[in-house]
This record gives sequence, structure tokens and C-alpha cells, in this order.
Amino acid sequence: MEIKTSKFVKGIIGTDKILEDGKPQIVFIGRSNVGKSSVINSLAKRNNLVKSGSRPGKTQQINFFLINEKVYFVDLPGYGFITASLERKEKIRKMILWYLFYSEVKFKKVVLIIDALTGPSEFDKEILGLLNKNEYPIILVANKIDKLKKNKLTGRLKVLQEETGHNEIILYSAKTKKGRDELLAKIFIGR
Repeated sequence: MEIKTSKFVKGIIGTDKILEDGKPQIVFIGRSNVGKSSVINSLAKRNNLVKSGSRPGKTQQINFFLINEKVYFVDLPGYGFITASLERKEKIRKMILWYLFYSEVKFKKVVLIIDALTGPSEFDKEILGLLNKNEYPIILVANKIDKLKKNKLTGRLKVLQEETGHNEIILYSAKTKKGRDELLAKIFIGR
């Protein structure tokens, strides 16, 4: 499926009617600076659909983007290394956990983005465990593969598979759009 239209709808920090409007939600999650915004922009073939900043932690609310007038791409705030107070970091962590596990939203897919170079963080592993426990349909994406030498990709993939316990990981580059077609197919067609 190709993305023909995409637009920002709204950002929320808690309960909102958009959570109940019946459109499927595909949620994008990952630590700060992993490239969530860049991945969404590359999927939509738009440079600035999702705003990103030079400092980690630009996204501080749950942002909804309407895709093809049918489905939402939901960009969650990054977790981990962000420039914010401990109190703000904890609020963001609680907002992410609320949305994923307590808001009663039925997700079509959860796209967990990890950094291909550094691998999953401890919170990535914690989130992955909770997603698996709740039987959420997960798509695991290793972004920033353009920073790896081609002869290192296979070995790096094996390490990521061991670290996450997932055999199916999409190798992705938001910069070169490598993996884009595979990710779109997983989002809109397969499990």
C-alpha cells in the first residue's frame, strides 16, 4: 500500500475523543534520538510531516497523523536520553505506559524502533516484554543501518535478534529509505 495523503491531526497528553473514533492506530515507539520522526517522514515521503529537532526529546505528547484518510500513525515521545527534568521524564514515561497499556486503544500494529548501532536499551527490552506479554502485534525496526558497513549488517542483525528475542527485524534507513517497502507491507498487510 502506498501512502497518498498524510497530515498532522493533533497532539494529546491524556484522554481524548481521537482515541475512540474507530480509526486503526499504528503506534511508533522508541528511545529518544532513534529516528522515529524520520522513519514516519520517510514512510509518508514527506520531509517535515513529523517535526524533529537537533536535541533529543522534541516530541513531548502523543501525536496523531492521518494517513490516507483511514488510519493513524501515532508518534509517541521518545524515552531515555532527553533534555528534561527527572519529573518531566517520568511524566513522559507514564504517558507512554498509559497509552500503550491502560488507554484501551486497540492497536493495529506497534512499531518499535531501535538503533541498529547501539541496539535495544533496557527500557526497549522492558517495553518489548510488556508488548509480548499483552500479545500486541509488534514490528521491530532497526533504524540507521546506513551508518553500518554492508559487510557488518548480517552479523549485526544476528546480535539484534539475540538481544531482542525476535527473529524478524526490519533493517531500515530513514535516510536512504532502505526497508521502506518491507515496513509498509508489514504495517498494512502482514503480521
